[in-house]
Parts: sequence; C-alpha cells; structure tokens
Amino acid sequence: MPILRSTGLLIKCSSRLKIKTVCFYSSITLLGKSNPKMAQSSERVLNRVENITKSQEDKRVYRGLELNNGMKILLVSDPHTDKSSAAMDVNVGFLSDPKEVKGLAHFCEHMLFLGTEKYPNENDYSKFLQEHGGSTNATTYMDHTMYYFDVIPSNLSDALERFAQFFIAPLFTESATDREINAVNSENDKNISSDVWRLNQLENHLCDSEHPFNTFGTGNTYTLKTALKEKGINVRDELLKFHDKWYSANIMCLAVLGKESLDELEAMVVELFALVKNKQVVADSWERHPFRDDQLGSQVYVTPVKDVRNLNLVFPCGDYIQYYKSAPPQYISHLIGHEGPGSILSALKLRGWSNSLVAGQRTSLRGFSFFGISVDLTEEGLKHVNDIVKLIFQYINMMKREKPQQWVQDENRDIGNMIFRFKDKESPRSYISNIVNSLQYYPLEDVLYANYMLSEWKPDLIEEVWDNFDPEKARLSVVAKAHAAICTETEPWYGTKYKEEKIPSETLKEWKNAGFCQEFRLPEQNEFIPTDFTLYQQEDSESDNPVIIEDSALTRVWFKQDNKFLLPKANVMFDFVSPLAYLDPLNCNLTHMFVQLFRDELNEYAYAAELAGLKWELINTKYGLILGIGGYNSKQDILLKKIMEKLTTFKVDPKRFHIWKENYIRNLQNFSAEQPYQHAVYYLTVLLTEHSWSKEELLASIDQISVDRLEAFIPQMLSKMHIECLVHGNASKDRALEMVQIVESALKRSMNMSPLLPRQLLLNRELKLEDGCHYSYEKENKVHKSSCIEVYYQCGLQSRENNVKLELFCQLIQEPCFNVLRTKEQLGYIVFSGVRKSNGVQGLRIIVQSERHPSYLDGRIEEFLKSMQNYIRNKDSRSFRHREALAAHRLEKPKQLAALTNQFWVEITSQQYHFNRAEDEVAYLRTLTKSDVLDFYQDQLMDEAKRRKKLAVRVISTAEGGAGVQNGDGKNSTTPAVQPQLIDDITAFKSSHEMYPLVQPYITITRKGNKCKL
Repeated sequence: MPILRSTGLLIKCSSRLKIKTVCFYSSITLLGKSNPKMAQSSERVLNRVENITKSQEDKRVYRGLELNNGMKILLVSDPHTDKSSAAMDVNVGFLSDPKEVKGLAHFCEHMLFLGTEKYPNENDYSKFLQEHGGSTNATTYMDHTMYYFDVIPSNLSDALERFAQFFIAPLFTESATDREINAVNSENDKNISSDVWRLNQLENHLCDSEHPFNTFGTGNTYTLKTALKEKGINVRDELLKFHDKWYSANIMCLAVLGKESLDELEAMVVELFALVKNKQVVADSWERHPFRDDQLGSQVYVTPVKDVRNLNLVFPCGDYIQYYKSAPPQYISHLIGHEGPGSILSALKLRGWSNSLVAGQRTSLRGFSFFGISVDLTEEGLKHVNDIVKLIFQYINMMKREKPQQWVQDENRDIGNMIFRFKDKESPRSYISNIVNSLQYYPLEDVLYANYMLSEWKPDLIEEVWDNFDPEKARLSVVAKAHAAICTETEPWYGTKYKEEKIPSETLKEWKNAGFCQEFRLPEQNEFIPTDFTLYQQEDSESDNPVIIEDSALTRVWFKQDNKFLLPKANVMFDFVSPLAYLDPLNCNLTHMFVQLFRDELNEYAYAAELAGLKWELINTKYGLILGIGGYNSKQDILLKKIMEKLTTFKVDPKRFHIWKENYIRNLQNFSAEQPYQHAVYYLTVLLTEHSWSKEELLASIDQISVDRLEAFIPQMLSKMHIECLVHGNASKDRALEMVQIVESALKRSMNMSPLLPRQLLLNRELKLEDGCHYSYEKENKVHKSSCIEVYYQCGLQSRENNVKLELFCQLIQEPCFNVLRTKEQLGYIVFSGVRKSNGVQGLRIIVQSERHPSYLDGRIEEFLKSMQNYIRNKDSRSFRHREALAAHRLEKPKQLAALTNQFWVEITSQQYHFNRAEDEVAYLRTLTKSDVLDFYQDQLMDEAKRRKKLAVRVISTAEGGAGVQNGDGKNSTTPAVQPQLIDDITAFKSSHEMYPLVQPYITITRKGNKCKL
C-alpha cells in the first residue's frame, strides 16, 4: 500500500478533473462607500486571488488573500454550513527548537491556549468555544505548527477575535508556565511505551548529532525545567523569545470558513489578522540530509514494547514539493506499494514472509525527505530479512528496466481527477485544518487541487528519485523481540534498546547485483476505474429515511435513495446474523480467523477496486459478520459477485492459516501494552455487557482452533443466518434488490440456507446496577508509567428525556472538567468526560490517565462532580448558552454520504429505528431549563442521591516509577469517604445482577425473522 506525503512526526494536543472556477468580484465594489470595513480591508490587502480551482461539485466560493504583513489567507464562503471554522499554520516546528531547550515549540503551542493580554483568563478561549458549540485543538509538527477550531456560525467573529490574540499578544504567565510543563511531561509519559514514537525518536537520535533533526520534539520536565535551571535559563524567557522570533505574519497561513459572504469574511479577518506583526523572518529549511554518507549502508536492530516484527528500508530523498504537478515519488510509491499480481507483496505472501507492505515518501520537510518501504514480518519472514531486501531491489531493477511508463501516471491522474471531481464534503474543521498547510507550499489558485493534480509528466524526476535507491545509501531497521539479546545500546529519551552496525559488504554486493525476479511485473491496467457517473432518476418517496422494500424470513432490505449529496456513489451494508459467531470463545476465534483469511485471500483482486475508489470491508461482530461496499456505484455489482463467489467457495490455505493464527495470538497478547485508558474502557464493557469474552478467555481457547475445525465451522455459520441489508446512495429500488439477490442466490445455492427464529435475533442486554451502589474493579498495568481510572455513573435506559438531560449535563461540565482536572490540578494529559451508551443503556463517564494513583483520582473526580451543583446553579438562566450549543451539535448534518449511511445503520443494527432522533430530541432539549438539569443531577449523580449508581475501573501501573509503586510523596494517599465494594470475580458480579430490558423500536415494526413459517 502506498503512503501519502506527510510532514513527519507530529505532536497532537487533545489523525482530480481540473476546472477553473472564477468568482466575479470587482475591486471597485470592494472600495465602495457603503462598506467602510471593506475599504479599510483593501488598504491592507496586497493581492486577491479569485480563480481558485475547485471541484465542479463544490458549491462553496473561495478567495485567496495576501496581506501587507505577508500573511496568506484562504476564505471559504458556505451559506449552508452549520459550523464555521478557522485554522492557522505557522511555518515553524520543533526542528527549530533552540538546542538547549528541547520541546520549546510544542510547549509554546500548549501555552498559547492559556490566556492573552486581551483575554487573560486561562480558559476563556476554550470556554467560549464550548459554550457556543465549538471545539479546538493544535498540533506541533517538525517544521510547522497548526491551530484550529470550529464554532456555531453566528459566533465566528468573536471566536476569531480570541484566536487572533494567540499570534498577537499571548501572556505566558509564570503560574501557567510551571503547571503546563507537567501537562507536556504527562503527554510524553503517554508516548514512552508506544513503539511508533520510540522508532521515530530512534531515527532522530541516530542521525548526525549536528543536524537539527537530531532532537527530542515533545519535551518533558527535564528539558523544560530541570536542565534549564541547572544552566540558569528561564523557560518563560525562552518562550517569549521563541514566539517573538518565529510567530511572524510572513510565515503564517490562515484558512477561514463561514456562512458570511466573501466580502464579509474578508472584512472580519483582515481587521484582526493584519495586526499580526511581520518580523521578516525566513522559515528554516534543511538542504543537508540528516544522515551523513558514512551513516548510510547501516542496519539497526530494535527491541519493541509490543510483540511486533517489522522491516523498514529507508533511502535519502529530496524535497519534491515544488513538483506537485508531476509528483515523482508518488509514481514510485504507487508501484512499490501495489498489492496486486506481480507486486512485491504478492511475492512475499507467496513465500509466507509478510502480510502487508507500505511504501512512499515520508518525513517530507523543507529541503529533504525519506523514501520508506515498511514490511511486517511473519516468523519465517524474520529469518529471511536479507532475502526480502533482495526481492525489493529486484523489483526496483524491474522498474528501472521498464522505464517510467506514462500510462501509469495517466491512470493515476484520471483517478485523481475523479476523486477531486466527486470529492466528499468534510466537516468544516477537518476541511480547513487539512487545507491550511497547503497555503505554505502551493499557489493560492492550486491549494484545493494540488494533492490530486498530475497534469505534468516528468520521467527524468522519477529516475532521479529512484537513482537514490542504492544498497549503499540504504538504512535498514529490523524490529523484533527476537533480537533483544543483541540490543545493548539505549536511546536516551524513550529508553529504546537497539544495536546499530554497518551492513556487511558481501550483503551490499549481493543486493547491488540482485538482478531480476520473473514474478515481478508492472500492474495491469485498472478495470475498476468507473466510466459511468450517471445519477439515477429520483424516485417518488415520502420519507427522508430508509424504508423496507423486502422482508422475508431470511432477509430484510432497507433502501434510501440519496437526494442530498447527489454523487455517483452508494453504500451497501449487509449484517449477517449468526448465533454461532459468538457462541463461545472458540467460535469467536474461528469467526475472527475466517474473516482475516478471507480478506487476505481477496486482497490481491480487490486492491485495484480500492485504488479506483471502490472500497469493501468484512468484519466480525458479536452477532456475526458485517459486509460493506462503498464508493462509486457503477461497478459495485462486479465486486460483490466476486466477494460472494469467494465467500461461498472459500478453502482454508494451511500455510496462511498458521501465519494468521500466530498474528492473532500476538495481537491478543499485545493488548497488555495498550494505553491504560484503553484498558479501563475495555474492562468496563466486559463488566457490563451481557455476553463478552475477555482477551484472556480468547487466548485460553486459541489452541483449539485448527484448519479442520475452521473448514467445518464456515459452512455451519453461513448456512443458518439472517441477513439485514441497507442500500443507500445513487441507486434505485430495483438496483438495491439486484444487489441483495446476488448475496441471497450465492448463499442459497452453495449453503442451503435456512432462516433463524426471531428470538435468535435479540441483542445483548446491559447489566443493571442497583441504586446507591459503588463498585470498583482493579487491573494491573505493567507496561506504562501512568495509571488510569474510568468512573461510570449509570443513568438508566435510553429515552428521549434521559438522553437529552444527560447530554446537556455533559455539555455543561465538559469544559470545567478539563479546566479543573487537567489545566488547574494537572492530574494528567488525558482527561475526558462524556456520555457512555451501550446496549440501550447510558451514563456519565469520566476518564483520567495520570501518574497519580486511581484512588486519589477517584477522590478528585468526586470533588469536581460535587462542585458542579453550584456551578450549574450560578449559571445565568437567561443566557443558558449550553442548550443551544448542544442543539447545534446534535443538528449538525452529516457532510458525507458515508456518515449519513452510518447514522441509518446504527439505528438499524441497534433495532431502535429512530431515524429522526436528532430533531425529536432537540425539540425536547429546547424545553429544558436550568432547574431540569439540576433536578437530574440531584436525582442521579450527586453523592447523596439515592438513585446514584457508580462503577469505577482502576488500572494501576506497576511499571518502574508507576503510580502503583510510588511511596512517601503524598500524591497517592487518599481515604475515600465511602469505601467501594471491590469486584474480585466478574462472573460472580454479573450473576448477582439483573439485566435492563432492551429498548423497544421507536417505530411500529415487525420483529426480524417473524416472516418465518413455523
């Protein structure tokens, strides 16, 4: 699989048809007397660009600006948007940190949120956004830093005013400085046991020590406090100097989307951001590659935290961003990363050495980049690392022999044009944050189209890129626990164990003279590229929601023709319900193995479809299998026929079985190394769900699965099931029924299918906690230094009234929860509060991951929750903004067909069928008062409430320096007012509780399977 251009490691704080569209705005109009702000704006605008290339399906209008202070701005007017958004990209990242203050750019990003001269309160910005239906985040990359937010459209101007102050007059107060260092340190602690972070940092560590790439970008208490005090350096002074030097308008780019006209947006934006100073700074660039010539031709063995095995082959590469119209590295990544017949991956899978491969330009910065090829390794593959590398060089030799082929580029160009022409609309925040960095690199007229454009053919540049693919220039890393004994060196920031050595000259010679492999060839021309983009004629329908067009004992079919997005795309979902799939841990394992082997078997055929925008997925659930096909609709039936043909004639390949079984075992075992908060979420589900097999139970039965058992299981499962289907998008009822008939016919013909009984189609229920309870369940975590607690207050069955009251309460406490527990008390980097919904039951959850002991965290959460009574009581009833903020969030329309499909599918698979849930619940929401929320709190959540139901999952770190082993510092000692009842045995706990009933369907509907004749 090819990987896209990326700007390298990021640090995140909380993831082609060319049509020129000219917007006709006269500069004379802009200077008219009726708009004094626009007249003032024009004096500050150096250049306007109206002819921004956009998709012909895009109804928004655009304008580019270059201000006198050097800032580049993209304005997007969308009168129909239900959220406005803005993003600022500053062309400086952590490679520009001073040598003696590692992590300063990241720390600066944190601090900008904590008060400005005009808005000095630390949480003013986030509080304003939260009260007005908005959200915010920021990300520090190697060479740039991005800040972004969204908000209800009517509040865009006020939000922008607060946002602009980040770049004009931040406070960087002493008190916030000291506290936020702890937040950065907690964020770094979260990453220390992550293999992705460890490998990236190891690459930074091993390069030329004099190169800026040799750094530690996140920072921690030592780099931002302890080490600086030893040198007599004040970190706040360094912050002020860093911001004063680098936060200059001439290396800033801003993108803003709002309901307002372009003229109104321009007046609003220019007035604020023209005040940002132009300090005439030149953004850093790095023409020299981080690895010296003598550091190439090397190999590194690395010991991972998880039991993973990977081979990474990396070559030095130039910065080709200026050649975006020909994108030479993309041509190469398309071929090396291809997964069809004749590819590297096909040859590796045939030999049993690998299951996946990704390739492409990465860590692409101003002046240099890397081209990487990453291969996961099977047990056998780990024994053949040199052979795998030799195969890669043989494929490279084949590419060079064949020379760059224009038809390959033309095919990618056509796909890019198609994707751009029919591009799905994104949420405003995602859209704007994805665009803003492009303003740094591309002409304003190309910013929307640049990543899809392949309008030029430059074979000489392609050859220039792959000329660097020489064994003597390669750096090789092998990641596996098997090499732990030889990994005696230690990376200083993450503690990664490794060993680096030169690749033996004999090996380099063998790779250099690799010759050719007869299995390798260029991909065949892609027959899945759509050629028919016709939209079906709109059928008469009285409903905006799916309707049942077929209902039998075997199959229920829901259909909704798209009348909102009007793109040549459709989504087809099949829920194959089988009681056998999750009957016991053994069957769960067998179902999982079947899905993995089937996807593995079909991948080579379906990869071309995926490249052409036709995606498919098969997953196993507690209830059976879900098959989904999405994307361009014109050739979906061809792919579906192939899927069903393979599904009903599937034969287990013993060699692939043993590879995937070993992979599955490692994945189950690797769960122990996931983040503590993921463990807390997982074990709460195990405790409360009626049927849930734990990782330990799945592992205990893994030895029972075999090729014979799986081959016997597959037809058993497929021969007795119920199928529920949703067809949504560019389709007709006849087309929908044709797709369903493909599935039914294949199963009936091959499996002699029979239907299930209605009671076999009932869903899992949720355990019902008793009034006044306080339970606690504890698990140890031996990998991460941080501990975690998830506190869950169960609030009963979902209903319109319960849903809305709980959501409004969560809306009210979200910002103060973060502000108190994260910003003020500095309990940890991960602080979350919100609604938990499962099996028709809901409640409030609060999660804190911290270096503090969970018993201490429990107490702080209780104190916070107690303080919310007065917080809500003191809210001004006349300006109860949170109600409308929640309403705006709930009524926000899906931006993509897939998102709306998912909304429908959730209602169908939950058997609640409340397709107008948002409108219905918002109507009730607008009747609620502050008193209603207080009554809900006092009835369900306050510590004296008789109906309060509390269950806490505590994940206690026993790692070195973890919260479970710290003593004597007072941070972890606390005596809860009420001692919880400890859960020692999950089975005993469940057996002593009743279950909630299932939520009944919102509409009058016959239960699935009731068409069956008994």
